[in-house]
Amino acid sequence: MSVEEKSAYMNEILGKAETLIEALPYIRDFNNKIVVVKYGGSAMLDKKLEESVIQDVALLKLVGMQPIIVHGGGKEISKWIGKVGKETEFVDGFRKTDKETMEIAEMVLNRLNKYLVQMIERLGVKAVGISGKDGGLLQVDQKKPNGKDIGYVGDVKKVDTLVIDTLLANDFIPIIAPIGLGEDGETYNINADDAACAIAGALGAEKLAFLTDVEGVCKDPKDPSTLISVMSLDDARNLIADGTISGGMLPKVTNCVNAVNAGVGRVHILDGRIEHCLLLEFFTKKGIGTAIIDTEGGLYDNERA
Repeated sequence: MSVEEKSAYMNEILGKAETLIEALPYIRDFNNKIVVVKYGGSAMLDKKLEESVIQDVALLKLVGMQPIIVHGGGKEISKWIGKVGKETEFVDGFRKTDKETMEIAEMVLNRLNKYLVQMIERLGVKAVGISGKDGGLLQVDQKKPNGKDIGYVGDVKKVDTLVIDTLLANDFIPIIAPIGLGEDGETYNINADDAACAIAGALGAEKLAFLTDVEGVCKDPKDPSTLISVMSLDDARNLIADGTISGGMLPKVTNCVNAVNAGVGRVHILDGRIEHCLLLEFFTKKGIGTAIIDTEGGLYDNERA
């Protein structure tokens, strides 16, 4: 090895060491803390991104955190609905779900669930896949947006955390499909964001991370340089009121606010199109995306609170 090659090698090793040292306070602060990851979007469709997310979650577990995955599967559900000759219909952003559509959704979500378990287990970490039906985890009422009947779509009314507590206590990563049971004994599909917020709130999670297909919340949605790094609850409410937060971001930020109000330490909206976005958020000073927290802070501060 030449002097130049040895120098380059040592610089690379030192860079890795510095990264590990930077991560130490975060590993300490989040030791044994519950963190919920809502997994969906492009990160579920791209194999490379999929692997990076699963690797990140496994690492969070191995360094002492208690991660939980709540996953979606909307695009895969739509694909299978098309395969049986049905058309997907949305009402106010929610999939209209008849009995047959519910059966397809449950089949697809359970299949994805076990696939994610398999990926985690390959990394030498224990995982168990469940749905909100198991142990009465997610108990729902029928969701009727603006009074419209959209079928078997659930609105979470109660979370029984016993099955999750049991899995965490026995060193498993719970991987949860957003399906619940109604008082009528029927199965209901649940919006994965809603399910993740309800579960994180019920557990008093330290963090809830949403993997999305955007950089985070921007003051100008067309200009990524206006990314808002940290928002207080008041900031979020003001941005909703003045129309800065609108469209598809509105329900997501509303869910974030509800989660913080329910006791989640902080909620993060992350760009799931970035490899290892969870590690970048959890283990670096500035992080990425937008954090929503229950404190006053600088609205457009680029430093993490």
